[in-house]
Formats: sequence, C-alpha cells, structure tokens
Amino acid sequence: MSTTAMQWLAAVLFALALIHTFSTKFFEHLAHTHPAHAGVWHLLGEVEIVFGVWAMLFVALAAASVGAAPALQYLDSRNFTEPLFVFAIMVVAGSRPVLQAATAAVEGLVRVLPLPRPLAFYFTMLGVVPLLGSFITEPAAMTLAALLMRGPIFAQVPSRLKYATLGALFVNISIGGTLTPFAAPPVLMVASAWGFDLAYMLTTIGWKAALAVLINAAVLTALNARTLRALQVSTESPYRGVPAGMVAVHLVFLLLIVLLSHHPAAFLSVLLLFMGVATAYPQYQDRLILREGLLVAFFLGGLVVLGGMQQWWLQPLLQSMSDTQVYFGATLLTAITDNAALTYLGSLVEGLSDDFKYSLVTGAVTGGGLTVIANAPNPAGAAILKSTFREGAISPKGLFLGALGPTLVAVACFRLLPH
Repeated sequence: MSTTAMQWLAAVLFALALIHTFSTKFFEHLAHTHPAHAGVWHLLGEVEIVFGVWAMLFVALAAASVGAAPALQYLDSRNFTEPLFVFAIMVVAGSRPVLQAATAAVEGLVRVLPLPRPLAFYFTMLGVVPLLGSFITEPAAMTLAALLMRGPIFAQVPSRLKYATLGALFVNISIGGTLTPFAAPPVLMVASAWGFDLAYMLTTIGWKAALAVLINAAVLTALNARTLRALQVSTESPYRGVPAGMVAVHLVFLLLIVLLSHHPAAFLSVLLLFMGVATAYPQYQDRLILREGLLVAFFLGGLVVLGGMQQWWLQPLLQSMSDTQVYFGATLLTAITDNAALTYLGSLVEGLSDDFKYSLVTGAVTGGGLTVIANAPNPAGAAILKSTFREGAISPKGLFLGALGPTLVAVACFRLLPH
C-alpha cells in the first residue's frame, strides 16, 4: 500500500467516524428498544469511543497492508500531549477540593450581581467561567462549568433550553480562551510561530471574544428568565467540608498541571502525586472522574491519529482561500475536525498575511461549539452532561441548533469590529 493509499484509507475511516459520531443517539435508542443487546448498543453510542475505535482500525489495516513497523512508526510520530493534558486536568479539576473553591468563587459573584439567584448563577456560569478558561485553560473551565451546572441547570430545565445552554457553553468556552496565547489549543498551535503574544491576543482578539461571550450569556439569561426563576438553585454548596489547607494543595496541583501543560512527563508526574494524596485522604474526595477523563483522552487520541492523515486535503484547501473565505471556511471545517489541527496546518504555510492569520485563528475558535468534535474540551463537557439528556445521548442536530445563535454573535464580533 502506497502513502497515497494510506491517506485515502485514513480519509475514508475519518468520514465513517464522523458518521458514527452523528449516529450515537440512534445507537442509544437501540439500546433502549433492544435490551437483549443493550451492552453493544451502549458501547457504540458512547461518542467518546468513536475516534479511538476507528483510529485503532486504521492502524490495524495499515499494519496488515504495509507492515507493523511503518504503522507503529506513524503512531509514534503523533503528539498525544493534548489528550493526556485534558485527562489530567479533568481529573484534578473534578476533585471535591477544587470544586469547593470554584463554587465559593461563583457563589461570591452570584451574591453581588443584582439579579435573582438562579439568573445570576446561570449568567455567571455562561459568561464568566468561560473567560476563566483563558487563565486556567479551556479543558479546566469546561470541566468546572459542566460539573457545577449539571444539577442546578441541566437536570431541571426542558430539552430545548438544555441544548441552547450546551451550545452557548461550547461556543463561549471555545472563544473565551483567546484572551491569552496559552489556553486555547488553536491559538497555542500558532502563538510562537506567528508572534501572538499576550498583548496581541488581548488587543486584537480577546476583547471581541469577551464581548461575544457576555452577549451570549446575557441574551440567553434574558430570553429564559421565566424558566430560570422557577429553578431550585440551592444556596448551600454541595462541595464543602474540605479544610483550606487541602484546598490550597489541590489548587497547587491544578496550577502545576497548567504550567507544565507542554511537558507530559512532568504533568503526569504531578497527576500521579495528586492521586496519591487523594488516596491518602479519601474523606476529602468524591469519586474521581477517571472513567470520563480516560474516555475523552481516548476520543482525542483517535482524533490525533486520524486527523494527522488529513493534511493532504486540508492544507491545499486553506491555501486556495481569501481572508474572508478562510474565516468562514475554518468555521465550517472546525465542525468536522479539531480546530487546533486547522491552525497547526496554517502555521506550516509560508508568507501568510496578518489578516489571513487573524481570520484562520478566529474562524477556528468561532466554529468550536457546533459539534462535539469541534473543540478539544467539548467531549469533556459532553461526557459530564450527557446523562441529563434523553436516553443519555446528546443529539448532534440539537447541539448544532443550540450553538448556531451564539456562533453568529461570535461571527459579528470577529468580522464587524475593527482589528
């Protein structure tokens, strides 16, 4: 099998994986209607396993065609830092001490906002927490927002509002990480090569992203005020009882993982130390979200393997576009492939104009909420929240429609405001 044939094989399997991704709700429905084989249907309905399974099939078929050595050589050439980082940050951010600190911070802000408590909580989770992703990283912000909203919001609101909230959360997390050059994966991929430092991000991209995030949160809060007012948002945090010293230790673990995010050996060592502390003090822990984190890492790892073979058609496509075309093209392409992969391919192209670079990065983050696979933190949020949706599955159509309005707000801010 030639290299071209391998690329075609990867493209076909990538397309089949996309179809599988959009079919998970169908498999979950089969699990409920055909209980005799519910286990198989539930497995096929897990969106987190999709790309990992198809990537394993690709490696197996490649090994059978060209030999095990070339197939494994390609596998070894892939960079799995991002999947490993998302796993580590999910586990630590989902621990009770960290959630206790996050809940206390959210509670403090909710109390000072001049709104009824349910509205203030909803606005804070959609408008403030995504912007924190610029400092604690997007996966951490997604994990915290999903865990804190799961009971008070997603477990109580009707289906229409669930999808509207999920779509806005995914979009806001995607664009909310652009205030700094180190938090959003698509920015991180090009920050060094293109000179996107903190000053550039804040003055050129970040303030527009923050405006879009706040508009999305405010509009959704206002449109659904009647429904939100009726929610039972407890005044007592479910995360309590952890001493301040233990909270501080866990926050240090979180900070170290963020600071060492480019060095998997280092941040995984921190994770192992964290798990040792968690095991030594079980009275201060709830169940660690190891299963959810591993499934998300498996999903992203599969995307790295299959996505790495899509350069042959993605790069020429990007090079053939104007600045405006590349913005909307990146927005649409992000819906079917990881947005960090798009910007990375762009960073390999020489002689790009500043407008082209701006358009590629902003387009990549704009489309980050349209599907589960569009942005690396999305599978983490989906894994935490999917149990609150009907039959335990998130409808791709429902998510797309829920994210469409917030995406258009982001388009208006990035394209109409001066840069």
